[in-house]
Amino acid sequence: MKINGISYRSLWRPSDDAGSIRIFDQTRFPWNVEILELRDVGAVADAITSMQVRGAPLIGAVAAYGLVFALQDDASDEALEKAAAFLVATRPTAINLRWAIERMVARLKAVPPTERVAAGYVEADAICDEDVQVNEAIGRHGLELIREIWEHKGHQGQVNLLTHCNAGWIATVDWGTALAPIYMAHDEGIPVHVWVDETRPRNQGSLLTAWELGSHGVPHTVIADNAGGHYMQAGRVDMVIVGTDRVTAQGDVANKIGTYLKALAAHDNNVPFWVALPSSTIDWRVRDGVKEIPIEERSADEVLFMTGLDSNGEAGRVRIAPQGSPAANPAFDVTPARLVTGLITERGRCEASEAGLQSLFPEQTKAL
Repeated sequence: MKINGISYRSLWRPSDDAGSIRIFDQTRFPWNVEILELRDVGAVADAITSMQVRGAPLIGAVAAYGLVFALQDDASDEALEKAAAFLVATRPTAINLRWAIERMVARLKAVPPTERVAAGYVEADAICDEDVQVNEAIGRHGLELIREIWEHKGHQGQVNLLTHCNAGWIATVDWGTALAPIYMAHDEGIPVHVWVDETRPRNQGSLLTAWELGSHGVPHTVIADNAGGHYMQAGRVDMVIVGTDRVTAQGDVANKIGTYLKALAAHDNNVPFWVALPSSTIDWRVRDGVKEIPIEERSADEVLFMTGLDSNGEAGRVRIAPQGSPAANPAFDVTPARLVTGLITERGRCEASEAGLQSLFPEQTKAL
């Protein structure tokens, strides 16, 4: 995608410094566009935990390079397993992180220690390239849904979509998941409009999604998290589309906190609720999302403080709750499969169920 007319991926290795990677500091968007240089496993772990890099697919890709960095001085099996465990622990809910690390470990254990760093870069590069291809395919399959809505409307008015959190190109290596179909529909000339949930407490919607859509020229409106149900009741939402950090083998969906409430409102108002995801986000070892998916608890400060621009255009942080008031901050919630209209993957669409997932990924049957 593009920033100020220049094409970027969210993660890249510079041609003149192939032993490092570059990412955007997502905690600085949209006020500043700052590029971070990462070249050791500690810096990668810090970037993930601080959410300088976020989005399940992107976290996995960045962590893959972090594993390679960890092997620069010691590529033994013991060092490999220690670094893998260290990186997996940085964000417990998003499954792409574990998926990428397990893929890297399997590949690297198949070669001698002296060849692991070189092989690691090749494998991490492949994870990035595949992510771009997968997300483009998700976009094409999701675009069909938006086309159907536009045709059903008789090419009148606009297609109103609602999304929660950020599942755009800066949450992946490129294209995004939930936003990829929206970009493609806009580029095709379908008049789309997006209701953008602010997504408290970190405001990934109002800060990141709104910035992405605006940069691409997609009409959008930022709304308070609690406003989505109202617009659904008023008939002003044609479809909800979100990303996800983990999907269980039976179709339960873990996503940014607040997603479950949007699914309930959509279900009550007969609004289609679709979830876009790469197959690397499916956790075939977990069935009951509510009982089995670990929910990350983040710092209370994310709830008690907000960051924005003051009247002078300076970025700053302000407290929004009384001194001494405690806060709880679960980062994710789980939407049961029964509330999900369907899943959009790189292989096509399916119902959110064990049978639906197996219809697209029959090779996973043995894992269930």
